[in-house]
Amino acid sequence: MLKKICLYVLTFFLLGVSAYSAGGDSGGGESKISKYDKGHKLVLSGKHWEKKADKFLKKGNTVKAEKNLAKAEKKYKKAFKLFLESNDEDPNNADTLNYLGFTSRKLGNFTEAEKYYLSGLKIKPNHKRINQYLGELYLNTNRKDKAIKQLTILESCNCKEYDQLKEIIDGKRISKY
Repeated sequence: MLKKICLYVLTFFLLGVSAYSAGGDSGGGESKISKYDKGHKLVLSGKHWEKKADKFLKKGNTVKAEKNLAKAEKKYKKAFKLFLESNDEDPNNADTLNYLGFTSRKLGNFTEAEKYYLSGLKIKPNHKRINQYLGELYLNTNRKDKAIKQLTILESCNCKEYDQLKEIIDGKRISKY
């Protein structure tokens, strides 16, 4: 227990020191984090809360699991808004459209997610993540034939996205997204 407290104090101290060294009132230029980068961090945070929820569910603690899922949803909603703003500032960016699709799907807006994924593929047809996530969306909406088509697009990439989508289609893996 004492080790945990010391670790928290040390972490707090180090974060505080880095915050002051990162810009403060030194008169220098502030580094501006893009809306895309902020959204990306929120997506990672949302995934973190979902993983915590899964652990609580496995332990049978549905109350804590629901609280963690609510935190994840809040992160995804904020991320979605930031990705919309990022898309307004830099339209036709396939990575931004991928995250708009991803966050839409996480929030249960499958029709909207599909539109964003398809828009991203118009810009970059071989985008690995979009093809994987679109395949997963098709499976989640009972369109296995279309999921297999997305898998075919990924077939020659020799990438983890192909392997993951194939395992999900074959029922060997559950989609974590």
